[in-house]
This record gives sequence, structure tokens and C-alpha cells, in this order.
Amino acid sequence: MSFEIRLTHFEGPFDLLLFFIERDELDIYDIPIAKITDDFLNYIHQMQELNIELASEFILVAATLMRIKAKMLLPRKEVDLQGNEIDPRQDLVERLLEYKRYKGVLATMSSLESEQLQREKRGHTALELAQLQQELGAEQELLSLDLYGLLKAFQKVMSRFEERENAPKHVVVPYPYTIEAQRNYLLELIATRKKVTFNEVFTGFPDKMKAIFTFLALLELLQLQQLDIKVGEGFNNFFLLPKKADS
Repeated sequence: MSFEIRLTHFEGPFDLLLFFIERDELDIYDIPIAKITDDFLNYIHQMQELNIELASEFILVAATLMRIKAKMLLPRKEVDLQGNEIDPRQDLVERLLEYKRYKGVLATMSSLESEQLQREKRGHTALELAQLQQELGAEQELLSLDLYGLLKAFQKVMSRFEERENAPKHVVVPYPYTIEAQRNYLLELIATRKKVTFNEVFTGFPDKMKAIFTFLALLELLQLQQLDIKVGEGFNNFFLLPKKADS
């Protein structure tokens, strides 16, 4: 017995984000970026498991959500020229509102189009084409066919093959790392060593993705005030200490 899983089709990444917001009744002006990022990435992973081709727009929005999440973990927030704190979600919120307005207008226009089509008299196009084909027959098309037309048709076929072969292919690679796991790793490391330099934290990692997850976990621990950071002598010389230690 086999089971078939079907995913809801969304027209684009903003359509998917609006679905999550409306499903969970979230405030679009105060989006919980961590939750909506997890939901978005889970949907992408399901698409990959079902061998569904990912559009570049979904990958771009996923990267944007990760970037916003990283900015919100930074202890020092960005400010504008007047000194007001800049919300990293603002640009995303404006684009979502613009897409929501566009979607509403599109639905209205589609409804008006359907209503107009019901009022407009329509001819019997299929019947007229069938009558023309019966009257002219295949001989009429063969009379107008020449070698140049045949070559042009073959060229279009070959162009389609070439475009399909050279089309960009996007692959999402799942990494065996999570911010929660790296957060536990840092807490255990600093509890054992009592004092760890910034460079020692990132020593011996197999790839840069693990370093990125560890850095995000470090920012989160500092924001939650579960670690202390001490500045030593020299350039960029930092030490990480347990919270109870004197800094």
C-alpha cells in the first residue's frame, strides 16, 4: 500500500507567507519571525522530499527570513539618522501588504471578468475551426510549406531543448545543525571550561554552516543574558564566561 502526499499550491512565496499569517491569526505588523521562518523552511523541505522543483523566489525569501532573524538577534539594533530603532521586518511587512492589496485587486478584476464573459455573446470558435479544417484539408498546409519554414520550425524545437538543458536548477541542502543544538553545545562548553576565547569556540568545525549556526546561537544566548562576554587585551580579543562569573 502506498500513500500520496499533496501540498497546497501557492502562487509564490508571499502567497505562502500570507497563508501562515492568516492561518495562525498573526499581526502582520508584528510578525513572529522565528515561527514563520520555521514554517516556511519546513514547507520548502517537504517540496524537496516530494521532488518538486523549487523556484528561485522561494529560496530568495527563505534567505531574507534568515537574514531578518539574524538581525533581530543582534544585541545592538540599527538606528536611522534621527536615532530611532529600525525594525528589520519593516521592508518585509510593506511588501506583504503591497502583495495583499494586489491580490485583492486581482480577485476583484477576475470576478468582473467572469461576470462580463457571461454577458458577452460568444461565437462557436471550435465549430468554425473544424469547418475550416474540413474545407481546406491537409493539402492546403502542405502547399504553403517550404524548406525554410521547416528549418525555422526545427530551430524552435532545438532552442526549447537547449533552454531546458541550460535552465538553472536550485537545490536546497538540509544541514544537520540547529540553533538549539549549538546553544546547548556552547552552554556545556563554557560550563566545563569556565572561560573560552571567541576563536576557540569556532575551532575544529567541519564547514562554515556549523560556524554560522553557532554564531546565531551565541547571539541568542547573549540576548537572553545566559552568557557574559569580556573584552581582553589586543584587537578583537573576546572571552565567553558563564553568567554567574564576574566579568
